[in-house]
Amino acid sequence: MAALLGSMRGAVVLAVVICLASSCSAPFGLGEPASRQLEQGVAGSLSATSGFEVTGSYTEAGVRWAIDLQTSRTGDQHVLLNGGTEQLEAIVTPGKAYFRGQKFLAAHLGTDAVSQNLASVAGTSWWTSASASVPRMPDLLDGSAFRATFLGSAVARRTDHVVIDGVDSVDLSGQRADVYVAEAPPHRLVHLRTRPGVVIDGAAGADLHYGSYDRDFNISAPTDVIDFSNLSTLPPVYTVISVDTSQCGSPCVVSAQLKNLGGATGARAASTVTFTMSDAASGAVLAGCSVLVSPDVGYNATTKVTCTFAPVAGQQNAAVVTATATNPGRA
Repeated sequence: MAALLGSMRGAVVLAVVICLASSCSAPFGLGEPASRQLEQGVAGSLSATSGFEVTGSYTEAGVRWAIDLQTSRTGDQHVLLNGGTEQLEAIVTPGKAYFRGQKFLAAHLGTDAVSQNLASVAGTSWWTSASASVPRMPDLLDGSAFRATFLGSAVARRTDHVVIDGVDSVDLSGQRADVYVAEAPPHRLVHLRTRPGVVIDGAAGADLHYGSYDRDFNISAPTDVIDFSNLSTLPPVYTVISVDTSQCGSPCVVSAQLKNLGGATGARAASTVTFTMSDAASGAVLAGCSVLVSPDVGYNATTKVTCTFAPVAGQQNAAVVTATATNPGRA
């Protein structure tokens, strides 16, 4: 019996030596990283490196989003989201978030005419607001939270030497997700696929690649930012308060009182006020004239513009005059 056991031990040692020499997998899991090593490597990937990048896709509120997120250990993030018809870019620094995306801004401000006018003049500029924030995704981005959610007791099966994203990996599979970790030290997180029906940090169907570890993304706050907590940082946003036709004779001189809901600088062109004279009965347009708003006035200030209609055939006193302000918005 002793001779048999000695022979078996010798065979195992010989097999290990042969496999090491030929780069094949060692038998009985010998030489494979321990589960604790893999878990520590994953946690370190997200919390102990100077930065990393997450790319892939997930579904939220019925929309499939493509994501490219770069993050640094200091907490700075640069996020690009593409939902097909909607795109959003965000830069997050400690205590402040900046956004760029027309549809997202329009939805954030509200559906009333004034809010939509503010969104229109902002254009594709960077903006911020005290009431706007980026949803946090700790279970997907924080090392200890990721480990608690997807690893440890959450792992039901382990499969070594699975190649994903070109990396020899360990698949740690559970009811929530498949977690792919690099076989080679320092066992960094490579890929995550959540199970159908599983929602983590508001994201369902997540299929995410993790990489670019220890890269400096040079994330910094943008300059020339519109702050919706301070509307004076907007370009001019004129709205018509009233129209005066008391001087409409021959010639017909009309005027409009305006109020600026934005600031006095930053527009790509001057705002324009268009006056329209329409027949009171039929609504047919009889005449029109336009005038530039110049000079601009500051936030919440009022100004007056005057325009003269060309001679109009018929009874002008049976006409209705309206005025509309057009604001070109951010340069």
